[in-house]
Amino acid sequence: MEQISWSDFEKVELRVGTIMRVEDFPEARKPAYKLWVDFGDEIGVKKSSAQITKHYSQDDLLGKQVIGVINFPEKQIGPVLSQVLVTGFPDEKGDIVLAVPDKNTPNGAKLI
Repeated sequence: MEQISWSDFEKVELRVGTIMRVEDFPEARKPAYKLWVDFGDEIGVKKSSAQITKHYSQDDLLGKQVIGVINFPEKQIGPVLSQVLVTGFPDEKGDIVLAVPDKNTPNGAKLI
């Protein structure tokens, strides 16, 4: 594993946001949702695509806080322009489990 410096880590903008809207993403190659995540007044609402359909329904996701990387370049995923990477970990089958704060946290708070 390559080691990084503290200054490398500081460049990654990992922020807390709340999922405000969820839609199916039928055009995706693998089952996915389109997400709109509110990262607070300073950053605003960002759109993402997430392959998280195995563990989460749309109802499970509405209002859920997540951790996202907000400073990657935008990425075109089919018809969706993804503006944020919502983070998670693969389970034993490779299905994604979201990385989330364990207590309510202000939208836009930075992981430190």
